[in-house]
Formats: sequence, structure tokens, C-alpha cells
Amino acid sequence: MLKNLKLRTKFSLVAIVVFAGGLVASATVLSLVLEQRAQDEVADKAAALLQTINAVRNYTDVRIKPLLKDKAATSPVFISETASGFAANEVFEGLRKNSDYRNFVYKEAAPNPTNLRDKADDFEAALVARFAADPTIKELTGFRSQPGGDVFYIARPLKVDSPSCLQCHSTPEVAPKNLIITYGPDNGFGWKVGQVIAAQVISVPVDEVYASAQRSWVLVVGVLVGIFAVLVFLVNELLRRTVVSRISRMAATADAVSTGKTEADFAEDAADEIGVLASAFNRMKSSLEIALKLLNQQPR
Repeated sequence: MLKNLKLRTKFSLVAIVVFAGGLVASATVLSLVLEQRAQDEVADKAAALLQTINAVRNYTDVRIKPLLKDKAATSPVFISETASGFAANEVFEGLRKNSDYRNFVYKEAAPNPTNLRDKADDFEAALVARFAADPTIKELTGFRSQPGGDVFYIARPLKVDSPSCLQCHSTPEVAPKNLIITYGPDNGFGWKVGQVIAAQVISVPVDEVYASAQRSWVLVVGVLVGIFAVLVFLVNELLRRTVVSRISRMAATADAVSTGKTEADFAEDAADEIGVLASAFNRMKSSLEIALKLLNQQPR
């Protein structure tokens, strides 16, 4: 079947096959690179947010909690503003009002939290267990499936760094009465200094992570397809002008000569290989004409 196709068609088919293979390979590599870049960008944003959150936690423990100590001791209800975790969540919710962070979710996931809002699910509890088992692990990232869709997460361990935390989290007996009234005596106790009690987890939907990467991928692949289309057109036109049309004229001349029209000459319009071939055909035609004349002059 290929033998019956014209040169331009054969060339176009070969070019399309080569380009399709190259495009698939390039698109695959480009997709992986862009996805990794998108993950890195999200991880960088999450790391910056975690640094901000930890700064808020530290400020709350060092500055706010001492200021409200006397008021907190006499208040009939627990003053949530004295809890660094509460401050962290409130500040993060404020950050989410910024369009750059509206899809980010922050959670201090704890297997044994004071506020059950922070209760770790099985996946988050496994993260906390990994941090507790290996103190050298400072950060974990990856993907997880949730009812609302897959998310990309970055998690860091949260430890009990100060003995002051044990004033509220050692035993229910020594904890402030208003804390027990607000949260009950069953959760958030038994903590120890140096213990990993939670994982700070920031997550963002996978679609959000890859949205910009997908747009970049479509743009780059579209440009490549456009460049190839133009390239194939230009090369086909060059092939038609410099090879196919000249060979077609030579074929027509050869056909005319074969039917006795010896006045037809092969066009020597260039000094390239086809031009050299045309010159050789003209010499062969001249030699043939001379040979025929000599034959006709022979006595019969």
C-alpha cells in the first residue's frame, strides 16, 4: 500500500508518526515536571503558613496567656484566646479570606485533643504515630483521598515543648475548672513534655494544585502542535517545489521521449542532484539519438 503513495504523502505520514511519538514523550515528561513544580509551589506556601501559625502559637503562649492569666483563673468559662491552638486556627481562617489561600485547610490533628474538633482520623493518627516513632522525620507530604475528593497535604509534628502546657493537660484534677466545664474531663490529658501530641496538617484539593500546571501544559502542547503544523506545511511545500514537481516534469519528459518526441529536453534548472540527473538524461538522450542515426545510416 505504501508503495502506491506519492512522495509527499509518504513524507507527511513519516513526519506525523515521528511527531506524534515525540509529542507523547514530551507531553508526558512536561506533565511530570509541571506537576512536581506545582507540588513544590504548594508545599512552599504551606511551609510559609506553618511558620506563620507557629509564630502565632508562640506569641499566644509568651504574651497573651500571661496577660489573661488572672482573668482566666476567675472566669466561669474557659477563655479560648489563651489557647495557642485556638489562636492558630483563628488566624488561619483569617488567612483563608485571601484568594491565594481560600482552598487551604489547616488542622492540628491530635489522637487525644482537648477540643474534639481537632480529633485525628485514622490517616492523621498514622501521621502522628510516624512522627512519634521517628523524631528525625520533620515533615511528611503526599496525597490522600477524602469524601470531597483527593487532596495534597503537608504535615509537621507538634510537640509539648514547655512544662507550662501540663497545667492544662496533665490530669483533670490539676486542670483549670473552667476548662473541665467547657471541654469535659475525658480528653486532652496525659500529655508529657517532648511528646508528639498532634500533627499540623495543611491540605489543598488536588485540582487546585494542578490547575495552573494543566493550563501551562495545554498552552505548551498547543504551541508545539502549532509549530509542527507550520513546519510540516513548510517542509512539504519545499519538498514539492524542489523535488516532487521537478521529478514530475522529468517523468513527463521521459514519457514524451519514450514515445518518439526526441525534441523534449530534461530541464537543467539547478546544480543540485536532480539537476545533475537531468543533465545525465539529456546526455543519454543525445547518445541515443546519435546511435539511432547511425543505425539508420547502415546499409540494409
